[in-house]
This record gives sequence, C-alpha cells and structure tokens, in this order.
Amino acid sequence: MVSVSGRHRMRSSIRGAGAAAAATALVVVVAGSWFGYQQLAGPSCSGGIELAVAAAPELAPAVQDAAAQWVADGAAVGGTCIAVNVSSSEPVDVAAAVASKHGAVVAGVGQASGTVVTPDVWIPDSSTWLLRLKNNGATAFAPGNGASIARSPVVVAMPEPVASRLGWPDKKLSWTDLLRAVSSDKPLRAGIVEPTQDAAGLSGLLSLTAAASASGGDTQKATTGALRALATGRSALRQDLLARFPRSNDPTSIASALGAAALSEEDVIAYNNTKPPIPLAALYLEPSPMPLDYPYAVLPGVEPAKASAAKVLYELLTTQSFKNRLAAQSLRAPDGNWGDGFKAPQGAPSPASGQAAVPPAGVGAAGGLDPNAIERAVSGWSIATQSGRMLCVIDVSGSMKTQVPSANNASREQVTVAAASRGLSLFDDSWSIGLWTFSTKLEGSRDWRELVPINPLSNNRGRLEQGLAGIRPSNGNTGLYDTTLEAYKTVQENWQPGRVNSIVLFTDGKNEDDAGISQAKLLAELKALADAERPVQVVIIGIGNDVSKAELQSITDVTGGGTFVTEDPTKIGDIFLKAIALRPNAPR
Repeated sequence: MVSVSGRHRMRSSIRGAGAAAAATALVVVVAGSWFGYQQLAGPSCSGGIELAVAAAPELAPAVQDAAAQWVADGAAVGGTCIAVNVSSSEPVDVAAAVASKHGAVVAGVGQASGTVVTPDVWIPDSSTWLLRLKNNGATAFAPGNGASIARSPVVVAMPEPVASRLGWPDKKLSWTDLLRAVSSDKPLRAGIVEPTQDAAGLSGLLSLTAAASASGGDTQKATTGALRALATGRSALRQDLLARFPRSNDPTSIASALGAAALSEEDVIAYNNTKPPIPLAALYLEPSPMPLDYPYAVLPGVEPAKASAAKVLYELLTTQSFKNRLAAQSLRAPDGNWGDGFKAPQGAPSPASGQAAVPPAGVGAAGGLDPNAIERAVSGWSIATQSGRMLCVIDVSGSMKTQVPSANNASREQVTVAAASRGLSLFDDSWSIGLWTFSTKLEGSRDWRELVPINPLSNNRGRLEQGLAGIRPSNGNTGLYDTTLEAYKTVQENWQPGRVNSIVLFTDGKNEDDAGISQAKLLAELKALADAERPVQVVIIGIGNDVSKAELQSITDVTGGGTFVTEDPTKIGDIFLKAIALRPNAPR
C-alpha cells in the first residue's frame, strides 16, 4: 500500500509536460481495505502499520518507487504488514509543523498551516533544516539516523550567453568573481529564492557572504552590499525566480532579465529539460557551496514498530537500484556519484575524473555544518533585506559597569553598545530606529531617557551613532517595569502599518524599582494595551547571571516577540541579530 501525495509549489512548474505525465503516473490512489493490502503482501504477515514519509518534491518519486517495490515484494517487519505513505512535501512546510510541535521559532518559516502533519520519517532537501530547528528552540528535536540518501550540488545558474561572457565553460570561476560581478558599477542582475525558506538559496547566501567577509577592507560594508544586491532580485517561490530568466534571444531581453541565481544542479537540469529559448549554464563555483544532502530523519516519538520499518526502508534507499532511481530524477547518490541515465550539465564534477565530493567516513549528513554560521547568515539577511520600526532600549544601571573577562575586561555596557553599533550598520535607510537608556531616576523620578526619537535612518543614523557612543552606566538600579510599559506605549502610539513595530531591550538585572509599578500591574497594562490591529513585538536580551528569564519571559509572553538570556555578554551580538531576524510571518 503506497501512495504519494502533496504539493509541488516550488518546483513543479520547471518540468515539462512529459515529466508531469510521468509524475502523475506515479500517483497511486489508495481506496481499499487492509485485506487488499495483505493479499498483496502475502499471507506471512498480519496486522498493519502505516509509515508516513514526507520527502522533498524532487526526491519523492524515487522514494515512492522504492517503497512500492518493497510493498510488491511483501513489505513486513517482524510478521507485521507495512504500508508506506510517501507525500511530496516542501521542506519549509514540514519545518513549520515541526517547529510548532516543539515550540521553536525559526526565522522566515512562519506558522504551520494546520494541513501539514508531522510524518514518521522526514527527508528534506538539506540538513540545515534539522540544525535550524534544533538551534532555534526545538531542544527536544533529536531525529534518528540523519544520514544522507541523495545529493545535488548547489550551483550558480546563468543564462548561457551571460556565463560565456564570464569565461564559462573554460574558466574556473569563484564566489569572489561572482561577488565582483554583482557589486560592480554595472552589476550582474542576481536573484535568490528566499534563503530563510529555501536550502539552495541559503547555501548560496553562505558562500557569497563568506566571499564578502574574505574580500578585505570594510567586510561589513561588502557583506551588506552583497545581501542587498541579492535582495533586489529575491523571490519567495522558485518558479517565480525561474520565470525571470530570459525568454528570448534578443540581447535587450537578456540584459534586462535575471543573470544569476543559486539553485540546485537538479533545478538547472529540470529547467533545461523544458527546452527554454535560452538554456541555463550550471557554474560550479569555488569553494564548493554546501550541497543539498537529503537527510533521512526518523522523527522523535515514533513507535518501535514504525522505527523498525523506517530502518528497513532506509536500507532500501541505499542500494544501487535506488541510485538509478535518483538518476532518473536528476539527483546524485550521497557520495556525489550518479546512477545510470544521469545527464550531467556541462562542467559538472564527474565520478570518472575523481571530482565527485565524498563525505568523510562515519560523518552524518550534518557533518561539518556550523549552526552558528547559518544563524548569522539568516539573521544578517533578515535585517539587511527587510524594513521595520524599532526602539532600542539599553540598561545603564550600575551593574552594567561589571567587567567581562572574555572581552578584555571591557564593561557589560561597552560590550552591549558595541553589539548595538555593529547591528546598526546592517539596517538600511528604510528602517526607523530610536534609542533610549534606562536605570532608576534618570530624569527626575523617571527611569528612562530618550536619547534619539524613532525616525528614519536616512536622517537619523548620525544621531544614533553619537547617542550610542555617549552611553555610560549610572549608579542607579534597574527600572525595568516602568521603562517597558512606557516604551510599549511609545511604539504603539505612532504604529506604522506594513512594518514590524518592535522594542529591543537589553538588561543585566531584575526589576529593582520599589517606587515603580509591580509585575502584575505591568502585565495587566500590557494585556489591556495589546491590539491585534497594531501589534508591538518585544524582544528582551538578558545579559549575565543576575537576570530572571522567567521575569523577562512573562513580559514577552504577553506582547509577542521573544526572550534571550546569555551568561556570556560577548555573545549578545549574535543574539541581537538572531532576535531581530524573528519577524512574524503569516501562517503557512
């Protein structure tokens, strides 16, 4: 009993009519009873277990074929009949469902739609999905196995005439060459599928930002420039991006169309199979970007019998016959080699030349991936490419004078201000940002002081830089509650539609203002002010070991946003970027 179902929202439009007909032929509509299945499986098994498998759309037909063969041969584990339901599922949709189940908030993923059910086995296109879930709050998310069952290199797709001007196929190009091309006075029109939602886009983003960081000079400026160059050509859906490649041989059309995009090798092959007027060249840039590695993840909580069935299915997906099924879908085996019938793009690393990438022995699909680098790239992208309105509120109580040994004995205040200053350079002029400090009795009986009102950075950046540079800790205590309430009212008062209106508050202590409002009063006031039509997102970053996460989280539980606490103040830079990247998304 095998069925394949699901949506092909991102990839289906790049296949031709023949491929669509073949995919349709793979769909088996199951409308019968377990009796019929048992007759198929044979009299040696009884009962029944249905194993639910969600696979990336381009991989699903190969998995469905292998599962169908297993069923035809009499699929059973320990005398129990096994049925396999393979669904074609976009990784971002399953990630949203898993995140919802585990209480994680993953930048760009958004809320689960309610129509996607978490499977027993998930085969996304990249291990980055597993790492991002684990690294963003899904602490109990520990899937089994995780080994790669397929691979597709990430390439830079270019219309062949554009690639030829850059020296393809004779010249070996690098990510530095691409960075130079997209950053020139007459830039190459580059695009990307939203990297918070697309693994190939994320891989390309990581490679390009790494090239920018290694470019010398002002690396922050180079990185931000590269991000914004990509952002002008970003698309939420892959088919929308592909539709912007040239559809005519006319030189004007080629010049005005999309000139480069990070896609998978499989995407390029599928696109060219549609016989477009201008074929795409696949450029295998150096250093090689992170490939799509299709990890076989058995999700937590699967009952033992299903886990046993999942193990047998995995073994079937590591055979030579499955390698040939992958080739039919323009995918490689996990070691980078390919099966019979694979039609490699010109210039593709080939098994015969020894160029195919082989992962180290014993290393799982996630081996070598740096979750922190991934989060920094995603956070930097979110900040550099989206617009918002934010009030930054920084604690200047006496405890912020505390020295940080890991930061050459700089004070907590200095480390915090440095992190905020670095973050400021990522925001473009469309953002509106203001700056407050707080302690107790900074202005008469008032706990907060406005240094810079919330205004567009286009005419506010210099004042913010000066305001940050002048911040010094006071001798006061932490007037957290009064300050939070007033900041919320201020941001809500001039709330702007179409943007995320937010507060980011840094503190290293608990509320210590005996003359101020109580916690109960603060929460009641925030609940009364909350307006679904004018939401204000509150992000609180707690520094050091004197903060109470429960106290801080009680606030963000009411307002939305998030609470982040670190005992190591040197980490607040990354936390700040990560916090800003948590933009609310519409349900999937």
